[in-house]
Amino acid sequence: MADRLNDQQMAFYRAFGYLHFPGLLNDRIEQITAEFEALFASKGGGHYGKPHDGKARSCIVPFIDQNEYLCSLLDDPRILAIACSLCGDDFVYSGSDGNYYVGDTGWHSDARSARYPYVKIAFYLDPLIRDTGALRVIPGSHLMGDRFSDQLQQEIGRSDTNWGIAGKDVPAVALETRPGDLVCFNQNLKHASFGGGQSRRMFTINLTSRFTEERMDDMHAYISSFARFWVDRVYGEAMIRTATPERLKHLEQVMANDGFLADLSRKARETMPEPARG
Repeated sequence: MADRLNDQQMAFYRAFGYLHFPGLLNDRIEQITAEFEALFASKGGGHYGKPHDGKARSCIVPFIDQNEYLCSLLDDPRILAIACSLCGDDFVYSGSDGNYYVGDTGWHSDARSARYPYVKIAFYLDPLIRDTGALRVIPGSHLMGDRFSDQLQQEIGRSDTNWGIAGKDVPAVALETRPGDLVCFNQNLKHASFGGGQSRRMFTINLTSRFTEERMDDMHAYISSFARFWVDRVYGEAMIRTATPERLKHLEQVMANDGFLADLSRKARETMPEPARG
């Protein structure tokens, strides 16, 4: 395993809720990008067999799980060092999504959990600057129970009415990236992007700490959320088939508890016209 995050990086993450690793995967980015494109092509070029038309986000879930090379990112010592530092040596891999993004993405948190926050590692496959779709974050907004964070949660959805400014003008840090960079953030963190084009390529690796007995309801809810994507298991076949003993440590808990997902997905197929986009 590569060196773990140092004390300064850990303190920065706890205080501000994100980290940026410029060029960390420069040695792999060419093949990563090729495999991203190949996986989307194998699914019809876009969202569940529908070519990406540049009008709405196209999303595939699970994503890295469906490609042997992309699965191996979960074995990369540099990814493991980040995961183990932030979520513990027995961290749980909590899924992946691959995307073509379109236009602006408004301010939001991916999750709101005070006790057991989730971590997202994001791979951006196009050069992005502040006004062409780079990820913007509001440092410290991940700290649930904090007055600042809770006020943002209540008011940021109507920044024009509450503060007299458009979403793109909310004070924030723009994490400008090039292919090969990694960005990781606490999923409580408020984030957005503005000014992006019609086919911004991005995929994620999502993580959490191991589910304790007190977290069983949390795990059940997390597994249930995959039903909207019409999948019968949380992990894709390639992720499981190619798993090393080390990788299996981070899959086994969910694999032992997602047997009920197939029935939920069957019901979703009966009530939803197509799988959710995200």
